Amino acid sequence: MKLAIGLSDTARTRPLATGQVTIEGVEPKITLMGVQALFNLQLAQHPFDVCEFPLATYLRTLEDPARPYLAIPVFPSRHFRLSCVFVSEKSGVTRPADLAGRRIGISVFDMAAAVWLRGILQDHYGLDRFSPTYVIGGMEEPRSGDEHPQYYPPGFTLEHRTDASLAQLLADGEIDALVTARAPATWPGPGVRRLFEDVRAAELAYYRTTGIFPAMHVLAVKRPVAAAAPWLPGALFRAFTAAHAAARAALFDSAALDTVLPWQLEELLETEALLGADYWSSGLAANTRMLAQAIEYCLADGLITTSFTPADLFTGPGDTEILAT
Repeated sequence: MKLAIGLSDTARTRPLATGQVTIEGVEPKITLMGVQALFNLQLAQHPFDVCEFPLATYLRTLEDPARPYLAIPVFPSRHFRLSCVFVSEKSGVTRPADLAGRRIGISVFDMAAAVWLRGILQDHYGLDRFSPTYVIGGMEEPRSGDEHPQYYPPGFTLEHRTDASLAQLLADGEIDALVTARAPATWPGPGVRRLFEDVRAAELAYYRTTGIFPAMHVLAVKRPVAAAAPWLPGALFRAFTAAHAAARAALFDSAALDTVLPWQLEELLETEALLGADYWSSGLAANTRMLAQAIEYCLADGLITTSFTPADLFTGPGDTEILAT
């Protein structure tokens, strides 16, 4: 089966792109792209049969009567996002609750990073998600509009800026904070700092409290493609799980380091000691709590109106195999 597959370029996807890991029954044409460019392309033009997909946006597609996509319970991207809250030195902000009534920049309102952070900052740090003004714009360049279709739920105070980048607005003190999936070009630099000084301690405390390592992305296949090949979701699940295992195994190879980290294996072993060996798990069972929390946060934001169960995300052809995992 020939499939066009769009993925971000990471150690977890390259084994598939190079052919080190194959997909049973599939002749793939894999395109690796930057995350935002990938999502903008897929959500506007839908060229890929299988695509790495933003989690919150996928939940929104489930309320589309056409239900165009079916998710596979593998998670190509995860991230503790407290490291991705930046503040202006001019703001005087020292804790999340200080952002009540302030101006927070955000480039994509429904990106998973923003959904998780709105929920975490409310539940764990006392910042009501509806209190700030959210300033929408381009991260590094001014942007005249959304790069792919967006939905802005009622209840939020929004301001769209087209005259300057969010990175520059933060450095100039015109916004008090920035919630982002990647660090702005103005950090590190004068006038910009992270809100959480000891990021690892804060994120580890969150994990110890919740047991959640937040997923940013899922893998999604077009439903007509899955319907034509009920075996495909299982084949994709096995292949992407194997690719993740290959990425982990590469960290053990000391002949030539796979990353620029001099102690890459020690970092992995320390992480697994802190979070557990299966901290980046595939399958529904190991991720039910995390997915239930993501659904709850999307409901609280008003991005969705249906109280989905985690299993609802993966119900389609081949679901018996992947839901039993």
